[in-house]
Amino acid sequence: MTQKFIIQGGSRPKGTIQVMGAKNAALPILSATLLTKEPCIIDNLPLIEDVLKMINILEKIGAKVSWLDKRKVQIECVDIDLSKLPQDVIGCFRGSILLIGAILARFNKVKIAPPGGCLIGARSLDTHLDAFTQLGVKINSKGKQFSFEKDLKFKLSDQESFANNQKLGKPESFEVILRELSVTATENILLYSSLNKEATVLKIADQDYQVQDLIKVLQKMGVEIENTGTYSFRIKGQEELKGFEHTIISDPIETGTFIILSLASGGDITIENAELSFLELFLKRLQDFGAKFEILSKNSIRVLPSKNLVMDKVQSMPYPGIHTDLQPELGVLATQTKGSTLIHDPLYEGRLKYLEELNKMGADIVFCDPHRAIVNGPTVLQGIEIPSLNLRAGAALIIAGVIASGETIINNIYQVDRGYEKIEERLSKLGIDIQRKDD
Repeated sequence: MTQKFIIQGGSRPKGTIQVMGAKNAALPILSATLLTKEPCIIDNLPLIEDVLKMINILEKIGAKVSWLDKRKVQIECVDIDLSKLPQDVIGCFRGSILLIGAILARFNKVKIAPPGGCLIGARSLDTHLDAFTQLGVKINSKGKQFSFEKDLKFKLSDQESFANNQKLGKPESFEVILRELSVTATENILLYSSLNKEATVLKIADQDYQVQDLIKVLQKMGVEIENTGTYSFRIKGQEELKGFEHTIISDPIETGTFIILSLASGGDITIENAELSFLELFLKRLQDFGAKFEILSKNSIRVLPSKNLVMDKVQSMPYPGIHTDLQPELGVLATQTKGSTLIHDPLYEGRLKYLEELNKMGADIVFCDPHRAIVNGPTVLQGIEIPSLNLRAGAALIIAGVIASGETIINNIYQVDRGYEKIEERLSKLGIDIQRKDD
């Protein structure tokens, strides 16, 4: 049964809201439990669709899952049967791609369906496939499945980069150079290399919050990981890894979403359990635009009503840039600020599609190309019925519904549920009139 959100606009939210654990950190850490037979305890899990799907996959292949508390789980991956991988579940969310690195590391081969996820443009597996190939993994695709198999005889001298590294006097280690800064490809190679005693140097490696949280877990398990330069890690695994206990980082994207909600609506919201350390440029740019907020502690921020905001340009970039996942929320904010704002997302050509829905609500937005648009503001948005195109666009359109005049109906809210836990219940406590209804 599909569901929708019905929002009565015009409210000025006020109060306190708690940030949940980060979905994008939880998924690779759940995958890391496959690297060991020892018990692994994970706390601060967000109870959202993608996380529950990953846990369901682990259970189906034989993992013993015990809930110790509402958000705390113990997982033991002792007797794993890869023939029971639920390919239908794997095919419906992007995070399932993180199973490949962990399974290959421990079991040497896997057959898996291509992962699904948000429709935000071309998100091919090429960077992952190329990275695994550099480490000698044999990859074939047949029908709707990929098969991966580790070459157990693959050695340093087989790598194309080995001879050049020897001439340059570099230490002997496997080398992987990613084709682009990719969070999930970085995580997959970290997972894959964790059971390899030979060192792996990973270059063009993403260093965002979810990568850093995974590294903390792998180090607890016994993996030696060091930062060896700009966007570079050296990973030295072990033949056997220990279990771990870890508390998931709070979600910086949720923190940013609630900050924008407050600014766009003229609200006064205090955000607790916030993760601010990965939002430094985001907060700096908001201050540049005229936003007012108080940092109450390292995990708490109060966003004050801010008038006469002026935004010049918003460009999403890999960390430490502004997250592409926060670009849609900033696009909504731009409709309420004075003058013209250039929105630029060079990462995904489908990320700006939500702006078409804002135009239907009365925004004045001109598309330059698939990656750039100019938002002219301020404009009064009018509530209408709109779809939730993807996870982050859905969250942005909720903000649009809150500031719009009249009633906004957002369909396909399954996409929002993938990343925001019971969002309507939490926003209602801020005085926002939002309800979940069955279609």
